[in-house]
Amino acid sequence: MACALKSGPGSCQQSPSRRFLQNPPAFLGPIRKVILAMMTTTTQRLLDLAAAAPASPDKDVVLLFLTEANALHEQGFEELRSIVAARVAGMSPEVLVAVVNGGGLPCDASQDRDELVSLLALTEWQMTPAALAYAEMAEAAARRGVCLVPEG
Repeated sequence: MACALKSGPGSCQQSPSRRFLQNPPAFLGPIRKVILAMMTTTTQRLLDLAAAAPASPDKDVVLLFLTEANALHEQGFEELRSIVAARVAGMSPEVLVAVVNGGGLPCDASQDRDELVSLLALTEWQMTPAALAYAEMAEAAARRGVCLVPEG
């Protein structure tokens, strides 16, 4: 079995995304199995696309990969956002603000509940292997001159 990451001669480490899926962090709480089951397909496909894109010499193929990855990224975020919304449905606005602030995002009680849920979901989503793979893929594509936003 080939190693995803190498650190020094002859040593091998497991990729962060594989470690995440095999040993999910405790912060995901009791819904982590649901999130991971839901995201496994999205995550795997995004990881596959992120791995394949740099190997393609054809910018049009990279753009197709990036377009599919973008749709999967949005789908994964929306699925996680729905789960987060259900998880915080019974929380008072004050508690929700405290949870979002605890996640490292400044907010206040004057913000719309949907916005607070989105902020909380975004905080969780950005730490997933799928989101990390997409960000790396988009950055690598941009360095090659491939972008989803048309020039103009």
